[in-house]
Amino acid sequence: MEGKERRNKTELCDPLGHAPGQAVLKSPKQPMPLADLGYKTIIDLLPCYLSILDPSLQILQTNQTFRNDFGEAVGKKCYEVYKNGTEECASCPVVETFADKGIHLGEETVRLANGEMVQMIVYSAPVLDAFGSVAAVIELATNINRIKEMQKELAFLGQSIAALSHDIKNVLEGLQGGAYVVDEALKDQDQELMKKGWSVVKKNIQEISGLVQNILYSTKKRKPVYEAIVLDKMLMESIAFFYEKAQSIECKMRANANPRLPVVHMDPGAMRRMLINLLSNAIEACSRDKGKVSHAIAVKADFYDRSHFMIEVDDDGIGMDEGTYEKIFTQFFSTKGTDGTGLGLMVVHEIVKEHDGRIEVLSAPGKGSTFRIILPL
Repeated sequence: MEGKERRNKTELCDPLGHAPGQAVLKSPKQPMPLADLGYKTIIDLLPCYLSILDPSLQILQTNQTFRNDFGEAVGKKCYEVYKNGTEECASCPVVETFADKGIHLGEETVRLANGEMVQMIVYSAPVLDAFGSVAAVIELATNINRIKEMQKELAFLGQSIAALSHDIKNVLEGLQGGAYVVDEALKDQDQELMKKGWSVVKKNIQEISGLVQNILYSTKKRKPVYEAIVLDKMLMESIAFFYEKAQSIECKMRANANPRLPVVHMDPGAMRRMLINLLSNAIEACSRDKGKVSHAIAVKADFYDRSHFMIEVDDDGIGMDEGTYEKIFTQFFSTKGTDGTGLGLMVVHEIVKEHDGRIEVLSAPGKGSTFRIILPL
């Protein structure tokens, strides 16, 4: 009777047709003893990819985690499964283990069954037969994509701080200078001096605001929040943002949108940031072009084809050679040397990519540049 009671308390059943070793407790109130799980179940539950390979690199066994992401692989070569290849990898931990019976470590980029590319840390360990020879190799692999992303983010943050320190220092000095002028104007009750000082303060507030927004966009991945946008209104608001700055360098700005364009659905905050960065870049190009007395910047929105529209920002500033505009969307690349952060156009590139668009750049030294943003309707 006691034996029967014990069996009832620990009896395992298989109502879902689990394979031997994948046992399920009859009563959820009773915890499952670890020994009753079975080695196969434990191996299948491992949060890493486990496979066993023979000397020809043919896969003999895999765990469930492996099968979930790579599909059925038994009988196939490992390089066929991981890389859709026809020959073994140049540096393979498994081959090294077969050669010296040691435990080896490697890092590989592989393709999952769904086509996603992932980076993995791979460990290989020998399975020895009765004579001490390597009969097979166990390979354990872990997806480290998230770790790599975090490493990039931390490296980017460090580079950002270094690159932005010079700009932030200049902005703070500008704010201090403007505040000093405003203080002197208040003491002397000088309205003209007050306007000049306040203009300097506003300019530097605008600069620091732009820096902060670019840092936020470049360091944090986000999904666009789509809203209906009237392009004509957005273009006019964007050039108004630079009215005073454009006047100070004798630069005329105009905006034009094809009235037949429909209302488009985009992330309004991202689109404004994109336009502000492009216009800021255009004004900078014009201010550095000392060969002309005045300059012009044009912003327009129009149809590109039946399923796309385009936004163009055109300037007649200093322009770029081909070698320069091939690098302009790279992190921290700037044509302004220590006076630029290299974040503005990189953020533009990220925003356009988030909206499934693309960028075309036309430029020539001394003739100006056109940035054409092509986006789906």
